[in-house]
Amino acid sequence: MFAYIVRRLLYAIPILIGVNLLTFYLFFVVNSPDDMARMHLGMKRVTPEAIEKWKASHGYDKPLLLNSEAHALDKLTDTIFFEKSLKLFVFDFGYSDDGRDISYDIGQRMMPSLAIAIPSLLIGLMVNITFALLMAFFRGTYIDISGVILCVVLMSISAMFYIIGGQYLLAKLLRLMPISGFDSGLIALKFILLPVVISVVSGIGSGARWYRTFFLEEAGKDYVRTARAKGLSESLVLFRHILRNALIPIVTGVVVLLPLLFMGSLLLESFFAIPGLGSYTIDAINNQDFAIVRVMVFLGSVLYIIGLILVDISYTIVDPRVRLT
Repeated sequence: MFAYIVRRLLYAIPILIGVNLLTFYLFFVVNSPDDMARMHLGMKRVTPEAIEKWKASHGYDKPLLLNSEAHALDKLTDTIFFEKSLKLFVFDFGYSDDGRDISYDIGQRMMPSLAIAIPSLLIGLMVNITFALLMAFFRGTYIDISGVILCVVLMSISAMFYIIGGQYLLAKLLRLMPISGFDSGLIALKFILLPVVISVVSGIGSGARWYRTFFLEEAGKDYVRTARAKGLSESLVLFRHILRNALIPIVTGVVVLLPLLFMGSLLLESFFAIPGLGSYTIDAINNQDFAIVRVMVFLGSVLYIIGLILVDISYTIVDPRVRLT
């Protein structure tokens, strides 16, 4: 198992380096520091002196890859690539374009994002799997057909409808919970309840229909027919055999959601005024704060790679045959 994990970690290193190089190319070659300065200062009537002053104040006035005027190692370290890109590997995120400590901001905003994302993920998984198992158990009946129709209807509705409709019905009309905002401690429960409910409801359509497909695919295999032929009840076959063997594709789907645990939900946090990483990213994009956007892109790639490694490890737990290959 240890050698298996080490191999997966070694595979992740070149991927992360490639993501870092691609991010650097997009932010500093395609979109040069001069372009950044013009966007911040205004595209019209910007003098070269103002551009150079802005670049100097934000550390963008250095050479990109090689500083020929410096000495020894400073030729490599006194560059934009080292200061703005390589330091990300040691999680030195530096400062935003308006002077804020990005690491401090991420630390402050991570918990509100987790407070919404973790309950949404866990409750959503339980609801989706339960609903999908119900449709698979009564496959071909009116319960199954009605469930599939309901899933298609839920999938056809935009996430914006759930957000605005939930705010109007539960917060404004019924006044069951606040419409927006956030607080610390147990008081935060009343602020995160509505976003969690909306997140779970909006994901039932696609999640349950997807899991139903996995369960029905497993239900048609030979080992399931053999289990039924031995006299096992349908419920026992469903939970002991079908559910366990369908966990591999389910785990694969969950990995896509893992980065959202830390990165936050862009729509939910923006509409509910929750100070999480999702709204942090949206504000950085609106304010054209490229330093924050670069960090969030890099952090998202790191979290996604970690998710892939966790999925590989989960495979060995769900199906030990993976270790043999």
